[in-house]
Amino acid sequence: MQSINQWQADEYDNKLAFVSGYGKSLISWLQPQKGEYILDLGCGTGDLTYEISVSQAEVVGMDASPDMIRRAREKFPDIEFMEGDGHQFATNKLYDAVFSNAALHWMRSPRLVVDSIWKSLKPGGRFVAEFGGKGNVQIIVNALEEMFERHTGIPGSERNPWYFPTIGQYSNILEQCGFLVRQAYHYDRPTRLTDGEQGIEGWLAHFGGDYFDGLSQEQIQEICRETSQIVVPKLWEEDAIYADYKRLRIEAVKPGN
Repeated sequence: MQSINQWQADEYDNKLAFVSGYGKSLISWLQPQKGEYILDLGCGTGDLTYEISVSQAEVVGMDASPDMIRRAREKFPDIEFMEGDGHQFATNKLYDAVFSNAALHWMRSPRLVVDSIWKSLKPGGRFVAEFGGKGNVQIIVNALEEMFERHTGIPGSERNPWYFPTIGQYSNILEQCGFLVRQAYHYDRPTRLTDGEQGIEGWLAHFGGDYFDGLSQEQIQEICRETSQIVVPKLWEEDAIYADYKRLRIEAVKPGN
């Protein structure tokens, strides 16, 4: 159920700062209040957990990656961070809110995740999240899966590690669990990658690991190189590659007693 992608926390902070940078605007949907108890689900290296803590809420960061949690604890020693799987987690003290940025698309069994979130919230508690929506990085995925199948004979779709739903698909899961969906927004967010024309190869190195499990280093490099050759002309603008991100932002509430 867990992604096999091996996160490298220091590299994540250096090359993928846009992940938390874009996520700061999501905190305006959360509106954390002093004294609230909040979970940051899929917290990465803790940057947004810290931003939430500035409100004087009591915030806990959870991530499935030990390396991410190690780095978060180094950066923000006054905040509680813990390893945990979003598909199945429990808490002794119910949360006022659960927040998640750029993490839920790695969790391939969304009903289990939503059920865990529901059980962890107080009545009246809220859930605020943003993650990859329908069509996210489709240009990259199409090229990668074409090259993967050409080199391995295995359909690339069998290795796809992501869950990118529509508003309707995700709202339906939330509503079946009992949530009231207050607002949902699907939007295009072209995202500038670092490293110029090598940007796609770097992106694949960070996020594409599930596709490459069991392949030789030579195969991986060749697939990444050929994928980049297809993608760069489609996504290049002026001085950089802008990945075709499409995001789903959602706010839902667990009705009170």
